[in-house]
Amino acid sequence: MNLFIQNLITAHVGLNTFKTTRSFTCLFFFFFGITVFAQNDTNTTKVSVQSGYLEKKPEFPDAVIYTKDETGQVYIVHEGVEMWCDQAFVYLKDNFVKAYGTVRITQGDTVSMNSKYAEYNGNTQFAFASGDVLLTEPKTTLKTDTLYFDRIKQQAYYRTGGTVRDTASTLTSRIGRYYAETKKYQFLSAVKIVNPKYTVHSEQLDFYSETGGAYLYGKSTIVSETSTVYCERGYYDTRNDNGYFVKNSRVDYNNRILYGDSIYFDRTKSFASATNNIKVLDTVNKSIIRGHYAEVFREKDSVFITKRAVAVTLRDNDSIYVHADTLQVTGKPENRIIKGFYRARMFKLGKPGEAPTSGKCDSIFVDQKKGITKLLRNPVLWSGENQMTGDTIHILSNTKTEKLDSLKVFKNAFLVQKDSAGYNQVSGERLIGLFTNNELDTVDIIKNAQVIYYPRNDKQELIGINNTVSSSIQLYLEQQQIVGIRFIKQAKGKIYPLSEFPKNARLLPGFIWRGDERLLKVNDLFKGKEAPVLPKIKGIPLPKDEGEFFENISEEELDLPEASKLKPKNLQNNPDDPKPMTLDSEIEQASKATDTLDNRKQVIKKDN
Repeated sequence: MNLFIQNLITAHVGLNTFKTTRSFTCLFFFFFGITVFAQNDTNTTKVSVQSGYLEKKPEFPDAVIYTKDETGQVYIVHEGVEMWCDQAFVYLKDNFVKAYGTVRITQGDTVSMNSKYAEYNGNTQFAFASGDVLLTEPKTTLKTDTLYFDRIKQQAYYRTGGTVRDTASTLTSRIGRYYAETKKYQFLSAVKIVNPKYTVHSEQLDFYSETGGAYLYGKSTIVSETSTVYCERGYYDTRNDNGYFVKNSRVDYNNRILYGDSIYFDRTKSFASATNNIKVLDTVNKSIIRGHYAEVFREKDSVFITKRAVAVTLRDNDSIYVHADTLQVTGKPENRIIKGFYRARMFKLGKPGEAPTSGKCDSIFVDQKKGITKLLRNPVLWSGENQMTGDTIHILSNTKTEKLDSLKVFKNAFLVQKDSAGYNQVSGERLIGLFTNNELDTVDIIKNAQVIYYPRNDKQELIGINNTVSSSIQLYLEQQQIVGIRFIKQAKGKIYPLSEFPKNARLLPGFIWRGDERLLKVNDLFKGKEAPVLPKIKGIPLPKDEGEFFENISEEELDLPEASKLKPKNLQNNPDDPKPMTLDSEIEQASKATDTLDNRKQVIKKDN
């Protein structure tokens, strides 16, 4: 072929150009195909040049030049690949091609590339394009100023900034790599996705063009008007607006933040759920909800928590705990309501010197705006050493001072206080208690009141047993102990000597002692309940290590034709560029951390 061209040019001495009158075939090795074919001195693949002027210029002695004519651009066909350009320089000796002007290369109906300039080294099957480079596939377009393409690896690469557009979003990064076989983009350094609804920032992002799926690695955020998602490993479907996040993940809804080992997020439904070690932080009401499964409905201002769910609210510099098998928090920030269903419990430790307050019931209701807590169905409340029961118990707090104000027990009210001689008891239709500095100091038993009380003198000596029936009874307490009783419309009763009052009459009707159920510390919220079985979080593995784009070949060993615009340094990996996080690098880091820990243990052992 080389001899043929030389003879042809010799036959037209003195002519700078001549036009082919038939299709001319030259040795050309195309770079942008899916099929990899062998190239050597004895086995070559021919490319058919369908149109264009054939030129031979003295200033380019090693090149055969094709230039567009009135019929159109230079048109080259090679094994299903078509190429158009304004001018092509073919260096037969080096198996090297340079294309100028409006360059367009297509591979069937799937991939095409446009640029102002392109070159290809047939010996290495390596391509380079520059000047408004546009790589197009069915779902996305990649725009950059400079693009490298390795035909053997079927990978494209840029490191001077690029923009990828798909049907839903625009992705930008300083460094990018495209894997043609898997239709995957890998973005590094200043990665950003801009969508009309949100913006993504990430240290590393793998984007699959066919599905729109984006894998986030390293510190990443998804920011919108209504929420901010943060994670260090996650997946987001950019076309369906949902995803899941599995490392240091959280969703910030302005006044409510959701944390969890694994978080699922659906923007279209304003919904998020979290699994294992979840936490919901309410920044307005100074409260935290913990558990192992939660669902958040943003538009409904609703949170659903289960699996050891507990709500912790800060009031008067003290923490109030509310626990139930299931908790539901509803309402706007200024009107939050907590509902607990099934085996509900509450606990307030109290400040130093104060006795704890705790309670149990089937269901609990807390209105934070009104400062009311309702214990419903079989409730019991302990304030200091006082046990109170009834059909329903209400606890009211002062919304300004955040201190306990009063409590009300409706129907079958019963107060019990254990004494060394027996049980002090008061029962009636209703009970109203008043607090001072979070301690009961006055209790009124209203309607059909009865009392059994063990009074003592100043020396704490037992006087006898007071058994009295009255319309109403008022108790006075100091340091949570009964110190006085006032009877209103007393019917009958007196103080009996201990020996004269029968033992079987020392308990009022309806008496029940539940002291063994009393909560004395925070962990008692879960006393008697089995720990939940937590699901194993599958996680998102880092991508496998596919090596660097450029091979580690010295500049001297590179097969780079003299006619190329590239310099050897252009085909070297930049040591200052960020490296992708991979499974191998994670294992290596874990191994180094283990070695460091072992070394520290050895040092400590020697010191001891």
